[in-house]
Amino acid sequence: MKTIAHVYSIDNIDTDRIIPGKYTKTLDMSLLASHVLEDLDPEFSKKVKSGDILVAGNNFGCGSSREQAPIAIKAAGISVVVAKTFARIFYRNAINIGLPVIEVESHNIQSGDSISVDLENGIVSNHTKNETYQATKMPQQMIDILNAGGLVNYLIKHGDYV
Repeated sequence: MKTIAHVYSIDNIDTDRIIPGKYTKTLDMSLLASHVLEDLDPEFSKKVKSGDILVAGNNFGCGSSREQAPIAIKAAGISVVVAKTFARIFYRNAINIGLPVIEVESHNIQSGDSISVDLENGIVSNHTKNETYQATKMPQQMIDILNAGGLVNYLIKHGDYV
């Protein structure tokens, strides 16, 4: 599936910039989605379409350990986040809630490019530029968690949830 990239190449986009703290006390996913990345790009929630891909620089999701950051991104319709590197707690929170994340050290992706991601093989394809980029390959168990829709669903499916 080809989707559109939204690229923010700056490093250290923290969880406060992903979803401002004043919105973290709600369970309303549409409210979270409407405010995602608003401090970085006030128009982001209006531009993003379901299935689009977010592309970022190094240390994406640093800062607090709030789960609302990946939840807000997923609620906005982002299908996968591609970054050079992720903050460890953000990476784990994303997997836990079923938001695919993949690390690509070097790429030539620009906003508006049509891209696709093959998580199983660790490949990001830029269809606009006819280029492919090698990503860090994700362990099979993490792919299984994502395919189940997140950690809770995975544990329920495998009978490990009490």
